[in-house]
Amino acid sequence: MGRTLPLGRISGIRLGAHWSALVTVGLFTWILGSYLTGTATTAVVWATAVIGAVMLCAALLAHELAHSLIARRNGVRVERIVLWLLGGVSELTDEPREARADLRIALAGPVTSLAIALVAFAGAAASAAADPDGPITAVLVWLAVMNAVLGLFNLLPGAPLDGGRVLRAAIWWRTGDRLRAATWAARSGQVLGTVLLMLGLAELILFGHLGGVWLMLLGWFLQSAAFAELTVAGLRHRLGDSKVRDVMTARPVAIPAAWSISELLHSNAVATGHRVFPVVDDAGHPTAVVAWSDLAAVAEPARATTTVGRAARALPTGAIAREDEPLSDVASRAVLRPNLDAVAVIDADGRLTGLITSTDLVLACDRSALGLPLRIGERPRLPSAIYEGRTP
Repeated sequence: MGRTLPLGRISGIRLGAHWSALVTVGLFTWILGSYLTGTATTAVVWATAVIGAVMLCAALLAHELAHSLIARRNGVRVERIVLWLLGGVSELTDEPREARADLRIALAGPVTSLAIALVAFAGAAASAAADPDGPITAVLVWLAVMNAVLGLFNLLPGAPLDGGRVLRAAIWWRTGDRLRAATWAARSGQVLGTVLLMLGLAELILFGHLGGVWLMLLGWFLQSAAFAELTVAGLRHRLGDSKVRDVMTARPVAIPAAWSISELLHSNAVATGHRVFPVVDDAGHPTAVVAWSDLAAVAEPARATTTVGRAARALPTGAIAREDEPLSDVASRAVLRPNLDAVAVIDADGRLTGLITSTDLVLACDRSALGLPLRIGERPRLPSAIYEGRTP
């Protein structure tokens, strides 16, 4: 989802579309065009089909926007909303702190889709009074059915569907065990994905319907996403209540964005042995991250005139954290490639105070699994017999 086409902002939330969303629009247009055949001239039918497909994508956007707005209202930061092949996704940079907030966020999308379905049904009824067999009536009926299916399908109890989030929130609320809730929701998602895969395969083999391919794709996606959620749940369990400050490198070497690459190559940074550096502005706020491979990509003659800021890669919102933030939240939202990416740690004023790399996260997980303190230098609590052992 890294490369997306910006679509603007709504209520301050960034909107984007992945290139695969064009496939979705084309598929919806083809389905709707076939459905509208005979209701008007060919030109009108296909023009109406395009409009209907775009309206359905707008409904998908509204579904995700509802999730994001409720999430933000409950103190969860929202990175952006992206439309893609299988619909849309709200990228949240935090996890809800309580089960009730998790439930509200999960239900917001399906409720919005079902509300849109009711509005479309009402519009279809009004249109049918004037032109019962016209393309406008048919499009409104189609939009109503599709939004109803979208809302109900998303309520199926398996992560990462909204119904899986509802299941997670319900178990979390009842037991108080967030890890158990996430594990059950993810395993339910794996079962649901397998069922969809089998149904899609049966539809394709027995009836020859290409819709079976779509079901198989959905099933594969659910299985993959559910496995990822199980991995995240395990990660949260291993990291426990650890904070960002426990593993970060304090006062890291930071590179001014205004420096030229040549200045960096002749600075003390080359003697540190680090492979990734945070890039800061004049006020000390981290704005980007740069690796040696980013600098090597710039031709040698241009290094004297190319600033580090231009060669660096912008820090996404999810790669910025605070010292007192749970490490598990950061680990679950930030994808850190070895020797390329990092998480910048900031203070209350937004100035850089620390850095976390992929190596830091792997080391933290390994030490946690062994029962060792995450902070390097802390002495683990060992059995007293070890201290009292006699030497020959």
